[in-house]
Amino acid sequence: MLDYRREAARYDALRGGEPRAAAAAQAVLSLVPPGARDLLDVACGTGIVTRRLATGRQGLRVTGADLTEEMARHAVSRLPGAVVLADGRRLPFRDGAFDAVASVWLLHLLGRPEDVAAAVAECARVLRPGGTYITTVDKAAAHNVGSDIDAVLASRPRRAAPDAAADVAAYAAARGLLPAGGTRFPGRGQGRSPRRAVTDLRRGWFMTLPPGDPRADAYADRLAALPDQDRPRPEPWFTLRAFRKTER
Repeated sequence: MLDYRREAARYDALRGGEPRAAAAAQAVLSLVPPGARDLLDVACGTGIVTRRLATGRQGLRVTGADLTEEMARHAVSRLPGAVVLADGRRLPFRDGAFDAVASVWLLHLLGRPEDVAAAVAECARVLRPGGTYITTVDKAAAHNVGSDIDAVLASRPRRAAPDAAADVAAYAAARGLLPAGGTRFPGRGQGRSPRRAVTDLRRGWFMTLPPGDPRADAYADRLAALPDQDRPRPEPWFTLRAFRKTER
């Protein structure tokens, strides 16, 4: 798994920067009800998406929360006074504090089902009745675009997707959150080249092939043998799901 303390300084540059953030924020806002006034962005990272959520709709107050101090420090520079250091499984907010809650690119990082369930439960808790929870699902699957890079990596060790759409929907339903639509958005600037894939492999991007794992060398050699080493392959498309909290 990536060390987000070390990744913070270069995180945005390696993840598509502002174009990717713009696509994500636009997609999230398309699922936020028009009357929402307070939105919480859980796992806001560097705040690059959070800032666009805050400026993308007049009258919407946005708060960011992230577990990693180095990431949150970048977010604070973008949203002074609106970012807190917090674990998405234990949010420091009262029940029903927000009209909308978003967790973009979070659930896939929580390795155990109980952690995913806990994060969804916390997002539901701080959401007012009638409010909307928005989250990405099936993130790992989005990166399989059918490229030659994917063919090389197809045999790597796998783990069950913690953010599988059906599982997330079940965790949401257990907390009174009912399906309320969804959308997809492109990962601008995230089309991976073979050379970039090797770099990601060395950095710990692929959770089942951590840095130093001897199996990673064989995959790196095969990736390095692919043609067009610096040509990005197609961009991933990420899936968002929205859930409405029942009035009770």
